[in-house]
Amino acid sequence: MLSSAFSPYARILATPGALAFSATGLVARIPISTVSLGIVLLVSQQTGSYGLAGAISAVYVLANALLAVVHGRLADRLGQARALGPAIAVFGVAGIAVVVTVTSGAPTWTTYAAAAVAGGALPQVGSCVRARWAHVLRGDAPGVQTAFALEAVVDEAVFITGPIIVTFLATLWHPAAGILTAVVTGLVGTLALTAQRRTQPPVTPHDASTGARPPLPLATMAALTALCFGLGSIFGATEVATVAFAEEQDAKAWAGVLLALWALGSLAAGVVVGAVVWRVGPAVRMRWSAAALTLAMAPLIVAPSVWVLGLVLLVAGAAISPTLISTMSLIEQAAPRERVTEAMAVLHTGMAAGIAPGAALAGLCIDTWGAHAAYVVPVVSGVIAVTAAWLAPAGDTRSEPVPSEVPAP
Repeated sequence: MLSSAFSPYARILATPGALAFSATGLVARIPISTVSLGIVLLVSQQTGSYGLAGAISAVYVLANALLAVVHGRLADRLGQARALGPAIAVFGVAGIAVVVTVTSGAPTWTTYAAAAVAGGALPQVGSCVRARWAHVLRGDAPGVQTAFALEAVVDEAVFITGPIIVTFLATLWHPAAGILTAVVTGLVGTLALTAQRRTQPPVTPHDASTGARPPLPLATMAALTALCFGLGSIFGATEVATVAFAEEQDAKAWAGVLLALWALGSLAAGVVVGAVVWRVGPAVRMRWSAAALTLAMAPLIVAPSVWVLGLVLLVAGAAISPTLISTMSLIEQAAPRERVTEAMAVLHTGMAAGIAPGAALAGLCIDTWGAHAAYVVPVVSGVIAVTAAWLAPAGDTRSEPVPSEVPAP
């Protein structure tokens, strides 16, 4: 029975080259779970201000949001190999500059500048890996659904391991360890991914003589981007609030474990989502998952201890992957094939744009009222996500049919 449950994953991973690009994509995505947390840990320890730490982290993720679509468009037009390599090199230099400016006591504006460059240069590896899956599994809608579930699990694996490693290294070794870990893993993983030319989607350069590019579905894009903004705000606020909560409880070293429990709940749910043949389409699943996430976050406001907080985060995390998987499946169905990476990058832009104000508002709440008050921010952000999910065009509410040419597992 267990082998049957995992057979959809075995089938897609048997696709030539799939295991390699998914695995290297995992390593390349470690920065998404380490940089912003690393900035918070480094700046708060050096300056004593969570407000400043949250603001610098917000600049980093906002810059990443502003240039995410550019990264996606370049990957579609130039090819992933040519687009990702130079970008990750700039990210590495800027990441080291963040560490140097903070630890040397340089003017604050230099740290803001370095964080902005690092955020703007970090390539959208998650979008690129999902675009590879859509390419190698073209015509296999159930396979793409399982692949997106797998990538959600990979994301959560990154968010489980990343915060634990960063927090323990930052508290037991050096506060700059998180950012340095991101630089090394980002460089190694991204360059390994770009070396795999055989599975990257074909280049689709824009040629004005052939007319305009196929349009993106604006109504769907607007609603899903707003939803991702709400999700991003949940992520940013919860990360900062949890670090502060752990410190208030004299357990700062356990902040990474608490965030890992949150990701663990999402990982487990993602595994289940990818193994199930759904009878309802992604729009319906997206709406109810977003609502469940919002309701599950509310008890964090009154959690009395680290242990209770960890349990609530574990339960709430179970709604993250279902929301993200259904959202990505919906945009993969709606966007034209030539602009899939760009469309997914737009959603990641919305998510990163939400992380910035979420982290900053949580930081202000912590400095003014304490960590418990900061958990109001993710609940309000969840309301934004739910509203956007229910405003999104439903499309086909049924599950995707299994093509006859796809062999049985």
